Amino acid sequence: MSTFEDVARLARALPETEETTSWGNLTWAVRSGGKAKPKGFVWERPLSKKDQAFLTAEGAEVPPNEVILGVRVDGLAEKEAVLAANPDFMFTTPHFNGYPAVLVRLDRVDEARLREVVTDAWLAVAPKKLADQFLAGETDS
Repeated sequence: MSTFEDVARLARALPETEETTSWGNLTWAVRSGGKAKPKGFVWERPLSKKDQAFLTAEGAEVPPNEVILGVRVDGLAEKEAVLAANPDFMFTTPHFNGYPAVLVRLDRVDEARLREVVTDAWLAVAPKKLADQFLAGETDS
């Protein structure tokens, strides 16, 4: 079982990451390069009433106060792949149709897998040069 404290620690360990808020929720973002604002890669995502109604209609048991993490993925094909590979802790709702992100049930994911999810999300939005440096072990993370 993972927590937002785990997410924060893992996200902050990645190069050029900042903790901020978006729509009143915690968000971790990586610099975009140039003058563009940082890009969020993982964020706190409480379920809306529409999300809850959809999940209930689908037969999912997701308590309305469950801790949910929004996670960027590298495109829609990647989204489908990670959803198929991880149905035990990843899901989506109609709100995210056509958007490269999934939702993660933190109470169902261990820290090792969470580290992989957070790192992959960072890689999906980090500037190419920074991502390449990170993968080559040339950053301070």
